[in-house]
Amino acid sequence: MLIALRAAARLAQLALHLLGGLTTVTAVYPWISPAQRLRLSRRWSRRLLRALGIELRNSGATAEGLLVANHISFLDIFVINAVAPAAFVSKDDVRSWPLIGWLAARTDTIFLERGSRAAAQRARSELLQHLQAGQRVAVFPEGTTTIGDRVLPFHGALFQAAIDAGTPVTPLALRYTGRDGRRSEAPAYVDAITLWQCLRAIATADGLVAQIEVLTPLPPLVADRRHLAAHAHRAIVHALGTGMDRA
Repeated sequence: MLIALRAAARLAQLALHLLGGLTTVTAVYPWISPAQRLRLSRRWSRRLLRALGIELRNSGATAEGLLVANHISFLDIFVINAVAPAAFVSKDDVRSWPLIGWLAARTDTIFLERGSRAAAQRARSELLQHLQAGQRVAVFPEGTTTIGDRVLPFHGALFQAAIDAGTPVTPLALRYTGRDGRRSEAPAYVDAITLWQCLRAIATADGLVAQIEVLTPLPPLVADRRHLAAHAHRAIVHALGTGMDRA
């Protein structure tokens, strides 16, 4: 009963927080600078994590340029924004998510449509423009999510934008644990699980911790995007290290 009440309270706080975000994006975003938007995004993301009872732990270097991370959950976006707010490259189907999709479409998200070469080129051009302007852009080069027990190979296509823009690539290592430090699968948004089921699992979890380590930025000196992607992949796997296979 207590667990159910705790989950209901957290989900209610989340709903109110999302509605507040809707109001802010509608009434405030059009009138403030990009830097002010990023500061709002950082504060808003930290409050979202607190609403869900999630402790944030971050460590490492300063994130800059193209941010690349392993992908476990929709929460990854808010964990990254809570530390290094950025524009995100996201799958086009995120647009249809209740409230979150609406917010994403109005907060510098670069949507990538599947199966459309022209749309992919537009997304890469937009990504390049952001990087050339000195803005951070975050991508999940695995192209899908895992339960956090491994890091899938990285697709190299979007790394070309960092090479073309001459900006660093900053690897980010993400993991979710319980209070005991063991890997938690509660946030994993995988397979046939629905967004609502994932939210309920997160809200029910006790002592959930989101850990993000900002690794040393990689200079875009490698002419081959595949090698740059491989370097970033190895850095994240090494950082996650022995904790990856702990269930």
